[in-house]
Amino acid sequence: MAEKSTSLHLFADVLARVHAICGKLAAEGNWPAGIDFSRVVVEPPRDASHGDMATNAAMVLAKEVKAKPRDLAEAIATHLRADDLIEKVDIAGPGFINLSLKAGAWAEALRTVLSEGEAYGRIAQAAGAKVNVEYVSANPTGPMHVGHCRGAVFGDALASLLQFAGRDVTREYYINDAGAQVDVLARSAYLRYREALGEDIGAIPDGLYPGDYLKPVGQALASEYGDKLRAMGEAQWLPIVRDKAIAMMMDEIKDDLSALNIKHDVFFSERSLISGDSNKVAETIDFLRSRGDVYEGRLPPPKGAPVEDWEDREQLLFRATAYGDDVDRPLIKSDGTYTYFASDIANHKNKFDRGFADMIDVFGADHGGYIKRMQAAVKAVTAGEGMLDVKIVQLVRLLRGGEPVKMSKRAGDFVTLREVVDEVGRDAVRFMMLYRKNDAVLDFDLAKVIEQSRDNPVFYVQYGHARGHSIFRNAREEVLPDLPVQEDARLAYLARAEVERLADPAELDLLKRLALYPRTIEGAAAAHEPHRIAFYLYDLASEFHALWNKGNDLPNLRFIIKDDAGITRARLAMVQAVVSVLASGLGILGVHAPEQMR
Repeated sequence: MAEKSTSLHLFADVLARVHAICGKLAAEGNWPAGIDFSRVVVEPPRDASHGDMATNAAMVLAKEVKAKPRDLAEAIATHLRADDLIEKVDIAGPGFINLSLKAGAWAEALRTVLSEGEAYGRIAQAAGAKVNVEYVSANPTGPMHVGHCRGAVFGDALASLLQFAGRDVTREYYINDAGAQVDVLARSAYLRYREALGEDIGAIPDGLYPGDYLKPVGQALASEYGDKLRAMGEAQWLPIVRDKAIAMMMDEIKDDLSALNIKHDVFFSERSLISGDSNKVAETIDFLRSRGDVYEGRLPPPKGAPVEDWEDREQLLFRATAYGDDVDRPLIKSDGTYTYFASDIANHKNKFDRGFADMIDVFGADHGGYIKRMQAAVKAVTAGEGMLDVKIVQLVRLLRGGEPVKMSKRAGDFVTLREVVDEVGRDAVRFMMLYRKNDAVLDFDLAKVIEQSRDNPVFYVQYGHARGHSIFRNAREEVLPDLPVQEDARLAYLARAEVERLADPAELDLLKRLALYPRTIEGAAAAHEPHRIAFYLYDLASEFHALWNKGNDLPNLRFIIKDDAGITRARLAMVQAVVSVLASGLGILGVHAPEQMR
């Protein structure tokens, strides 16, 4: 469906009214110039019995305008009580303002959903809204495992969320194709090459990669080169084997990501930083040197936990402590090669030079100690103009019926991403990887995620979308034969419904939940937390299913009333709004929104 322009949603509408009142009071009361209203928010109250919305306006502005919060709240409340949208205004505690809206407000909010469809909650892209999201970036030394899977899904959903919230997003994969680990890969693949030529290689030596996944690389090398590589010294065959192994591993990684419907815009090679016409790592170090941010020095011995890159020698150090890190960091190893950190600094400077002042990196659970130094580096190479947010994705415990899953025979020591996707499907993997905050350990039970029950969130949300379409089909047969099948036409048809007739408390609660969606999008995007969308969708589906079940006990609340086409249209309008929002949210998460489920 084509994108539509979005209108002001209900929470934003009320916030604009609060801002307008504050602006009026500022003019009348000679408030100081330049007061920042951005800290003023309108949000749902913690206790639903307090009303529909609450604002902190008096609390955050009182000090600047030299007023008591309670007195300022009274002044704001006086104007709010005269607003045609507001039913009731109460002041709580030291100056919080609680608002109850007139019933017609929720009908108008529903009409907004119907006018925008799946574009409801979308934020128009603003100028200068470029952001780079780097995620997965698994070493190309083997197939992706279930831990990579979580980072891949999280990064992809975050990128989609930011796009929906008006950002110009580039999805990036940083290929770690330089350093010792790819030389180990090459030696491991060379062993499989000899095996493919008929040699008995025996047990895989310690320090090499033991999995069977390198056998196809060995076979490809044997097919392409015959026994020519065996006549070469390591210095000759190693770069040939390394390039072939990396290329084949990256093809497999891309294929695995494709199974999750994940596609990156950019695959950036670490090796490209030090090869070709210029050495970007050396240039970045020179840039830091010109700013006084590198020096020759000796690091003191670490206190407490060891620092993995500490060496007791005079060496080139980045002045990381000047930018918030705990210690200064080495840039060149004792053998003269660059540290991983030096390459990572150059990588992020390259991003900034490509126009990305806003960067997000998705790190694995074991990289928490790397955050401060990378944020320090970004501050240094961007002269404070760049910003790096690092999201840690915690471990996944893979279970089946509550029992740990055995390791993969193919991979050797872990379960591959592809095995999990093939067993339970893309939708279950994507939704459940997001149905927990990224920095919390996730228990992923292969048996539970395919159950058809309320205890399985992905089924429950998808079933909500399918149930909505089932209601449409039944309505055509029983009451409204002219109800359009195509969504755009159905939205226009239902936009004419008498939605003011939706008056039952359960119906109003569902409309209030729908009105929260744009605000949920804004909050999730600002916090870089796509799990908020998964939680919201489950809550919305739960309220929808509960209202459907209520109709079993109270026939007058059924969605289809055969002798009342008017209330049927109104309730179908509500169902359509639920269907649109479920489809929108599932789309952000990269999960299919089915019209039928069997």
